[in-house]
Amino acid sequence: MSDAQARGIAAASTPAAPHELGVADASRLLAAGRLSSVELTQALLARIDAHTDLGAFLAVDAAQALAAARAADARRAAGQATPLTGVPVAHKDIFVTRALPSTAGSRMLEGYASPFDATVVARLGEGEEGGAPGAGMVALGKLNCDEFAMGSGNENSAFGPARNPWDRDRVPGGSSGGSAAAVAAGLVPAATATDTGGSIRQPAGFTGTTGIKPTYGVCSRHGMIAFASSLDQAGVIARSAEDCALVLGAMSGFDARDSTSAERPPQDFHAQMLAPRAGAPAGKPLAGLRIGLPREFFPAALAADVGDALRAALAELERLGATLVDVGLPRTELAIPVYYIIAPAEASSNLSRFDGVRYGHRSTRDGDLRDMVSRSRAEGFGAEVRRRIMIGTYVLSHGYYDAYFVQALKLRRLIADDFRACFARCDLLAGPVAPSVAWRLGEQADDPVKAYLADIFTLPASLAGLPGMSVPAGFGAHGMPVGLQLIGDYFAEATLLHAAHALQQATDFHRRRPA
Repeated sequence: MSDAQARGIAAASTPAAPHELGVADASRLLAAGRLSSVELTQALLARIDAHTDLGAFLAVDAAQALAAARAADARRAAGQATPLTGVPVAHKDIFVTRALPSTAGSRMLEGYASPFDATVVARLGEGEEGGAPGAGMVALGKLNCDEFAMGSGNENSAFGPARNPWDRDRVPGGSSGGSAAAVAAGLVPAATATDTGGSIRQPAGFTGTTGIKPTYGVCSRHGMIAFASSLDQAGVIARSAEDCALVLGAMSGFDARDSTSAERPPQDFHAQMLAPRAGAPAGKPLAGLRIGLPREFFPAALAADVGDALRAALAELERLGATLVDVGLPRTELAIPVYYIIAPAEASSNLSRFDGVRYGHRSTRDGDLRDMVSRSRAEGFGAEVRRRIMIGTYVLSHGYYDAYFVQALKLRRLIADDFRACFARCDLLAGPVAPSVAWRLGEQADDPVKAYLADIFTLPASLAGLPGMSVPAGFGAHGMPVGLQLIGDYFAEATLLHAAHALQQATDFHRRRPA
């Protein structure tokens, strides 16, 4: 038994405080009657109230959460519980909710009350109207995010930045920074999140949490406030791969209200994750698994501390039986220009509805209709959102559509072809989540392109619609977490989770907490 395994077993056998529980741990204690949902919810609400300086939550409704917890305890007593019934969760403020404000981190939607719950919210909670009952999780509140999910550090929120619990002067990543910060700080065991170009994987990597973006279409986009519709995908950030598997399974499944939803039933990712690989001997749970290492993911510019942590994690995967394969993704460097043409173009189309007339903030200053619309948008949208709308409007304008947008779509297909060639030789791909550990708040405020470049390793999988994960892999400079990115073929979430779970059984990085 390795030292890491011994530490992990010791940590698991030590009675944990409520805020130290992951989803799976909480589920087991609730099922055994050793903890009630009300007790767990009360403890987490008190912790949220004590850590408002993190900026992780934008809205909390304690009375509503406690009512849901009491209902969950009643369902358990009646024998009607799912594994997730009574386990707390919080939602990124990109998902609309009936009982809580839905702002997308923007003044444009300040005060908006949705008449319905997003499909993901409903499936994790009470269930969809007229549909099957939900998982029965207890929603604690809504989480901070970059405005309309546009950002890599959660510094673009109209309501202030979220902060990294490992160092409050550093970013937690974006756009799902509130989700990652809340899980890392023990404010909630799991949180919903969205990933358009890395907005689950990068925050998870920066905060030492585990995050998964499934294949495009696995989770419904109905009720997600749109940024770039061909890229946006719902996922989860939690403590461990096991936690992610439980929550993602409840979120998954076809939704007729989303035209891009994959026609697949809900998946039991937890059972699939725990199933042993055929022929794998004892002590080698990843025997037969081929993990590709794209040369382009390990450039000379990769920070040395990040590279050291990744090499140690890859060596552990080899020890667990995996075979490392040298592969190439030659069009990786094209992912940034392709993404920052396609995503802003789709954003300019999606956000055109917010004009102060049909939707969104309406300016109260005097003027005609044109002035009112212009002022409403200037007052409602932040600088980064305005920048991306202008870029998108430009590349879609007459004379530039073919030169930019159409060419970007062609390159997007070529990037997907690179992945297809890799998966002919291996089962998963591995590499860094980001070129460095989390940067300081404000460090990139005057250079947005620098922040765009930090997404170089997460954008390719998003453009191809592939599933990806960030798994804690150690620590780098300033004691900040480093994430290992795993990328799978289409609908290979179970393989991703299995590999991540095996790594987490052999290491304890996912158990470590900020002071």
